[in-house]
Amino acid sequence: MNALSLDTVLLAENEKEMIILDQTLLPGEIKYLNLSKAEDIWEAIYSLRVRGAPAIGVAAGYGIYLLADQIETEDMDEFVAKFQEQKAYLDSARPTAVNLSWALNRMEKVLLAEKDGKTVAEMKQRLKEEAHAIREEDIAISRNIGQYGFELLRHGDGILTHCNAGTLATAKYGTALAPIYIALENGWDDLHVFCDETRPLLQGARLSAFEMQTAGVDTTLICDNMASITMKRGKIDIVFVGCDRVAANGDFANKIGTSGVAILAKHYGIPFYCCAPSSTIDMSIKSGDEIVIEERKPEEVTEMWYEKRMAPEGVKVNNPAFDVTDHTLVTGIITEKGIAYPPFDQAFIRMGIGK
Repeated sequence: MNALSLDTVLLAENEKEMIILDQTLLPGEIKYLNLSKAEDIWEAIYSLRVRGAPAIGVAAGYGIYLLADQIETEDMDEFVAKFQEQKAYLDSARPTAVNLSWALNRMEKVLLAEKDGKTVAEMKQRLKEEAHAIREEDIAISRNIGQYGFELLRHGDGILTHCNAGTLATAKYGTALAPIYIALENGWDDLHVFCDETRPLLQGARLSAFEMQTAGVDTTLICDNMASITMKRGKIDIVFVGCDRVAANGDFANKIGTSGVAILAKHYGIPFYCCAPSSTIDMSIKSGDEIVIEERKPEEVTEMWYEKRMAPEGVKVNNPAFDVTDHTLVTGIITEKGIAYPPFDQAFIRMGIGK
C-alpha cells in the first residue's frame, strides 16, 4: 500500500457528504469519515482529522458547499446571508492556516459575483463546481511544486523534513514531500528521508514516516532534538518543509519547531527550502509578526500518547501549534510557479502572486 493511493478529502458520490481520511488514527488505522453537519466539519478541521494547509482548503471548499446545499430557501438574499453565517463558523476552526479562509473567501467571491440572474439551485451547482476546482487545482499545484523541488536534488541526498507536508496534507503529492514522489516517478531509489518526530502531535512520526516508508523510500525517524547531531554528522544535504502562511517578506508560519530546524540548517550551511502553494502566500501582511499563532490545549503535551499522565498536575503548559521562521534563514520558497529567492516580496510580485 502506497500513501499516494489514499484520498484525503473527497465529495461523496451522493454529493451530500464529504469523505475525509481521519488522520488522527494513522498509521495504526485507516478510517474514512462521512461528514455533512456543520459541527462535524468544524470539529474535523479543529481536531486535525483533516490537516495540512492545502487539504484544509479542499475541505473548506467542499464543507461550505455542503452547508450551502442544505439551506432551504428560494430567496437569494436569504441564501447569501445564511451562507455567510456558515462561512464565518467554519473559518473559526483554525486561525493560522490561511488556506481555510482563502478557500472560504474564494467560494464566497463566486457566490457574490454570480448570484444575480441565477436561481438558488443554479448557485448551489456552481458552488459545487468551484469546490471540485479547488481540489483539482491543488493536485496540479502540488505536482508542480514537486517538480521544482526535484530539480534541486542529487542522487543519494539525505533530506530532512519536519511535520507532515506530504500527500496526506494535500489532495495528492503534498508540498515538502512532493519532490520525493517525483523522484520516485523518475526511477530514483537512492534518496534517504529523515523525518522529525514533530512533538507534540507527532505528525512526522505518524504521518511522514508512514508516507515515505509505504512509498518505498529509505526512511529514518528522529526526535526533534536529534536534528542537530544528524546534520553535524553530514547526513542531511537539504531541508524541505511545508507552511501554513507566508508573509510578503518571506517569513512563514509552519508547525512548531520549524524555526529551530531553519536555525540549525543555517549554522551547518544546509539549504533550507519552504514549499508553499501560492494560496498560502499572504501579501496583505508584511512580516511574520502579523501572523496569528494558534494556541492549543495543554493535554496535547501532558497526556496525549501516554498511558498515564506524564507531567505533574497543575504545571503550566505553553502549547503554540506553530512558530514563524524568519525569511533570513530561508534559501528559497518553492511555489507552483517557480522558486522564489530573496528578496521574496519582489520575487512574489514577479511571479504574479498577490496581484
